[in-house]
Amino acid sequence: MPDQSGAYELTSADYERLVGSLRYCVLVHDAVTKDILWANRAASELLEFTVEELRPLKAPDMSVRADCYRRSAGRQWLQDAVDNGVAVIEWGYRSKSGREILTEAIAIRVELTGRTVVMVQFRDIEQEAMMRRELTRTEADLNRTEARLAAFLRNMAEGILVLDDDSRISYASEAAAKLLDVPVELLIGVRFTRFCRGGSSRERVERSLARASADGESQGLRYEVELASGERRWHSGSCQHISIENDLSGHLLLFHDVTEHVRTEEEHRRDAQYLNYLARYNAMGDMAMAIAHELAQPLAAATNFIAGTQGRLALGDPGLGDVTWGLQEARKQLDRANQIVRSLREYVTQLEESLQVVDLNEIVEECADFVDIRARQKGVCVEYVCSAEPVAVECERVLTGQVLLNLCFNAIDEMSAQSGEGGTVRVRTTASGAEGVVSVEDEGKGLSHIPDGRVFDGAFSSKATGHGIGLALSHRIISRQGGSLTATEREPQGAVFTFTLPRVTAPDRPRT
Repeated sequence: MPDQSGAYELTSADYERLVGSLRYCVLVHDAVTKDILWANRAASELLEFTVEELRPLKAPDMSVRADCYRRSAGRQWLQDAVDNGVAVIEWGYRSKSGREILTEAIAIRVELTGRTVVMVQFRDIEQEAMMRRELTRTEADLNRTEARLAAFLRNMAEGILVLDDDSRISYASEAAAKLLDVPVELLIGVRFTRFCRGGSSRERVERSLARASADGESQGLRYEVELASGERRWHSGSCQHISIENDLSGHLLLFHDVTEHVRTEEEHRRDAQYLNYLARYNAMGDMAMAIAHELAQPLAAATNFIAGTQGRLALGDPGLGDVTWGLQEARKQLDRANQIVRSLREYVTQLEESLQVVDLNEIVEECADFVDIRARQKGVCVEYVCSAEPVAVECERVLTGQVLLNLCFNAIDEMSAQSGEGGTVRVRTTASGAEGVVSVEDEGKGLSHIPDGRVFDGAFSSKATGHGIGLALSHRIISRQGGSLTATEREPQGAVFTFTLPRVTAPDRPRT
């Protein structure tokens, strides 16, 4: 109740209610005997004992059964409070039902009227302890993960950069610094495109970054850099636009060195050029003899016609019709020779190496004249069975024609060697699903005599003067264009060489 000054004085009942409302548990021990004298309601509820039940209990009756909570330890803690005024401990209580409760307890010496007591205040800290243990484990896991990630980043060959929206480097891994030959601290704030060599590399990188920002998808990168030492290197990788909680915005760039791969590609390109050269002149070498013989016929005939005309003129006043006929026939033979030379020149000078859409029927028609020349010389018949519809494929036109010539020449020579004269070689074109197919069939001795089926390895030839390089080159040419070249036995005898190329959809074109 309030006194004369207006201050409020608590009554004994008030103190009792206040203490009873405490959420902290309170036990009062006698300072000498350490017996429990009193407990507040929170302590009774937590320990599940009434005050009357608590008073006769000793430490072993209400403490966790562990050495650290033995009775002597508890009495010493309470005695420390008597001697020093206060003592703090973590104490494990055990409830009436046997539940173990870890608490944070503070013992305070209090001088009451008539006796000295130790007031123990404690609270359940099991959840806090669990949270602390979990936090400790989490912190340890994070430290371990961070250490592993740092070790991983140090040892990975791929460089990592984070670029801001202005393409300036805001983070660089050690691998990135090594690939760019610049210390990490000197990379921060530098515009990344500064390292790109030449306008084309810089433009490719800028386009990829712009597309990544616009599409939100990962974009591939390949660019050339020039290091501080002057060395030029090629990098390949990807970039991804990132935006994290308005705290980080820009591009994540992952890249690695592909210089050796680029150099290998360049070597392959030079090898392909040399392959084209070998294939072209291998085919021309086979055609040379046939064309020389074929040219001899019209030239000899033209010479005879001219000589006959000259003889008529020498006899004096020959008929105009005879002279005209002789000159016309000579002109026809010379035109035939010119046509052969012109066809050969056009074939040799076609140097295109890029893929294009071609009708396989047209390739067969372009090669037919040369095949027929060889066939006539060898006394072999060639039958062409072309698809009624265009068979459009994507290929290198001239090289594919050279493969066809090589297969046809081989078939004709095989037929000639087998029977001297006679026999038929068949050239077919068909469309089969996603492939265009060309096959060359002969009636020779087949493939059984070839050791281990080594038809395309460049180490075998059935020709007396052959070296096997034609089939090996043909196999490489077709494979490089995404097709296949196979050889199978033909029934009842002979062999079938078949090559396929990727078929494409193309508008019909008139056959010429």
